[in-house]
Amino acid sequence: MDKFELQKLRDLPIEGVAERLGLEVKMHMALCPFHDDHHASLSFKVSRNTFRCFVCGESGGTIDLVKGVLHKDFLDACRWLADENNVIVQEFKVQSSRIQEKPFDASRYERFFERPWLSIEARKFLFEERKLDERVVRWCRLTSWQDKKGVNWLQIPYYNQEGKLVGIQNRNLGFKKFKVQEVQGSISNCQLSTVNCQLVPRFRFPQGSQCSIYNLPILKLLQPGEDLYITEGCSDCWAMLSAGHKAIAIPSATLLKPKDVELLSIVNCQLSTRFHMFPDRDEPGERLFLQLKELLPNLEHHQLPLGCKDYSEYYLRLEI
Repeated sequence: MDKFELQKLRDLPIEGVAERLGLEVKMHMALCPFHDDHHASLSFKVSRNTFRCFVCGESGGTIDLVKGVLHKDFLDACRWLADENNVIVQEFKVQSSRIQEKPFDASRYERFFERPWLSIEARKFLFEERKLDERVVRWCRLTSWQDKKGVNWLQIPYYNQEGKLVGIQNRNLGFKKFKVQEVQGSISNCQLSTVNCQLVPRFRFPQGSQCSIYNLPILKLLQPGEDLYITEGCSDCWAMLSAGHKAIAIPSATLLKPKDVELLSIVNCQLSTRFHMFPDRDEPGERLFLQLKELLPNLEHHQLPLGCKDYSEYYLRLEI
């Protein structure tokens, strides 16, 4: 794995990673998962992005924390971090300066989105679980497929502002999140098939995919002074679109490329766009808002109600 890609994972906020692992962080402290801890002894040093237990002595960074808590090897810990935080990484079996990544071959995949097809699993996920508007699913050209191992995937195309296919994100429809205690302890038989899907990554990206800002074609429909919502991830973007708002999605402000920053700045200046955001109700979500606020000074903050982790959950509450 490329050093630059590894650094992306090491730079993820350590306390945010801990919370995604199921640890409850308060005042930079948490119960240590590496020994029978009854008083918070695991300390987080945000300035160095590290952790250390004052009792058992375990210490390290984001990858070490995942390795220890989930009992994964180095590579699987990296995959878990990438999947959980929508970080795109490329894995290489052979490291060589002569090996260069091939560019994304759009012609190989364009036909899949000309007539999108949704499996039973995909329709259940999109329309029953997520309650999405069918017009949104058609606009986003979502389709599905099943691999040789029987894993069902939702195929999510990324287009640039001109409507050219630039990347694809494949989402494992069998992937479910469990609490750390459930994964480490006993799990009922009815959940075993889902746990097996954990062995398959939550997301996959074809080689060369450029999956930065999602739903860029919506910018062509923006009128001067109109509202545009920024969400974290595709799921929140679908919910926002289904609620009747124009929206784009980004994985993280720190992953935005210079050309993406320039594009948002142009939209802001030329159209006087009013940007809005419902940050996830956690520290990483608020941190993302603050990072974007530096790029877009007129970005307006909207608070999600208690009990809603992200906008997708809020949208489901509105639909009930």
